[in-house]
Amino acid sequence: MSNRNECKGCRDDYRVTDEQIDRILSAPMFQSEISVPDDIYEERLQACRECPKFQYGTTCTVCGCFVRIAAKYKDRACPNPGDSRWLKHA
Repeated sequence: MSNRNECKGCRDDYRVTDEQIDRILSAPMFQSEISVPDDIYEERLQACRECPKFQYGTTCTVCGCFVRIAAKYKDRACPNPGDSRWLKHA
């Protein structure tokens, strides 16, 4: 039985492999205007890697998202209240 306080990345029923994330990110929707350019994407990922709220190499413990996917969306912002780590991009 899972602890209700665990994040998605911590629970076996939500384990997502790098290959699964790669497959999601290869979908046409992530190659469109809804996505940030690769250089901004890499900046976001690096900011997340340096964040104490980044856990298990996959998950943001503030919002529970899979970081590699959320960081790709142009309209997303860093969810860390009062300490946003992503620069705003139009």
